[in-house]
Amino acid sequence: MAFELIVMGGSWGGMRAMGTVLEALPVGFELPIVLAQHRSVTHGEPMLERVLGRGSKLEVVPATDKEPLAPGRVYVAPPDYHLLVEPGHLALSADAPVGFSRPSIDVLFESAAHSYGPRTVGVLLTGANQDGAAGLAGIAAAGGFTVAQDPATAERGEMPAAAIARGAVRRVLPLERIGPFLADLRSGIPR
Repeated sequence: MAFELIVMGGSWGGMRAMGTVLEALPVGFELPIVLAQHRSVTHGEPMLERVLGRGSKLEVVPATDKEPLAPGRVYVAPPDYHLLVEPGHLALSADAPVGFSRPSIDVLFESAAHSYGPRTVGVLLTGANQDGAAGLAGIAAAGGFTVAQDPATAERGEMPAAAIARGAVRRVLPLERIGPFLADLRSGIPR
């Protein structure tokens, strides 16, 4: 079965890590990518989108409610909103923080697992808590493909280590290999 969606999450050090992943993706990359990065509400300007967009060959945009998913576009969760994936589009929620986080990586990943199941690729990057571990396990349980940054290459390794400890990760990769790995997914799962 072909993949239709990539969801990615990060916290402490995530902006740099996400930038490294996105820089490696080629022009014409077909899958939509939906990102949740823990960030302060006071930094509500689209700074993250601008920073990620500078190095990416893909269009990086702030996610909006009910926005349709488009191939090769990167959607970034706005500060202080959960970002969910529904079949064919995005949804925003102001529900209570999960694990002190809004946006919550778990909320994003669990919605992707529910909506896209085995057609989902989940990527968990650097962070100093456990957000994303349960959601990545949900993607794995739904038959999706899961990737975690090697904690040794993470600015803070607690987040990917929590997912690895849960047995939710199919592939552990150093940061610099995640982007090329995702680029190769178009022709099936690379060895």
